[in-house]
Amino acid sequence: MFKALNTVGNYVVLMKRTFARPERVKMYFKQFIKEADQLGVDSIGIVLLISFFIGAVITIQIKLNIESPWMPRWTVGYVTREIMLLEFSSSIMCLILAGKVGSNIASELGTMRITQQIDALETMGVNSASYLIFPKVVALVCIIPILVTFSIFAGVVGAFATCWFGGVLMAADLEFGLQYLFVEWFVWCGIIKSLFFAFIIASVSSYYGYTVEGGSIEVGKASTKSVVSCSVLILFADLVLTQLLMG
Repeated sequence: MFKALNTVGNYVVLMKRTFARPERVKMYFKQFIKEADQLGVDSIGIVLLISFFIGAVITIQIKLNIESPWMPRWTVGYVTREIMLLEFSSSIMCLILAGKVGSNIASELGTMRITQQIDALETMGVNSASYLIFPKVVALVCIIPILVTFSIFAGVVGAFATCWFGGVLMAADLEFGLQYLFVEWFVWCGIIKSLFFAFIIASVSSYYGYTVEGGSIEVGKASTKSVVSCSVLILFADLVLTQLLMG
């Protein structure tokens, strides 16, 4: 218990340093562009690929499991849309990104710590926490909602692919189901949740990487801890946010 409280306290102190007033805005902006490209743009491919196949699999599974003469054929499209909008494209996709992006951040900062690059920045009078972590947080908060939008689009394309190439059901039935009783708020719920998830991924992973002590083995352990912690916190935040936004 004491260890957990100590970790939370150190995390809060680090975030206070991170969100200190930037010393040179232009320098931070360059770092932001770099992080957005490295953490966000490089993740577009994996997001599109996974979402496409998940959209296709969800459609096939629903078609096979709820096939009934009493069930309208467009129900498949309706359920697929609700799953993609409410959970997969926001929560599950951010869990996947926690593994890819979170481990990347923790490893990068951990390597900088053990090679004394962070100590060198501190010696030069630079607020290393703000310079290294703040652009990552802002970049992910800006990019992940866009990735969530791409995920929704790719999932819908995957669902239609099962109609065009797999003959699972008629594309017209799927299209009607996707449009039936569409609630725009569900899209915004996914985007709002992704903002919180993005902050969790960036800040928690940065904390574990920034506070590494020891050698290269500790960097690997920090990377693993960051992914586990981010995943647990995302699931907890998903529970709370779903209750607040949908309740």
